[in-house]
Amino acid sequence: MSTQITFIVVGYAVLVVVLALVVAFRRGERPGWLDQMTWMLEVLLVIRALAGLGAFSGDGPDSTSTYVGYLLASVCVLPIAMQSVKDDRAPWSSGVVAVAALAIAVVAVRLEMTA
Repeated sequence: MSTQITFIVVGYAVLVVVLALVVAFRRGERPGWLDQMTWMLEVLLVIRALAGLGAFSGDGPDSTSTYVGYLLASVCVLPIAMQSVKDDRAPWSSGVVAVAALAIAVVAVRLEMTA
């Protein structure tokens, strides 16, 4: 089941990256809907992390420390990025959201590879 959730997370993260880059390249202020999409991605990541805990039943992942690190990173990156641009709605803040969402997509793929 976690594989399907990972596909959804990666697809949604790529969508957030594309939209955030469009906003950044248009040099507009970061819109509220982009914040909402980012927090929705965070909800998906929490669901993915909870589903990922199921990997510990049975044999478990090959490298437990790497797997746990990816789980923690996947949940922590977006709140840190959003906190850093909380009070700034300048165009560059959309770029920060894009980079964070891209990092999440990469971490989600790596997480699936280590499971």
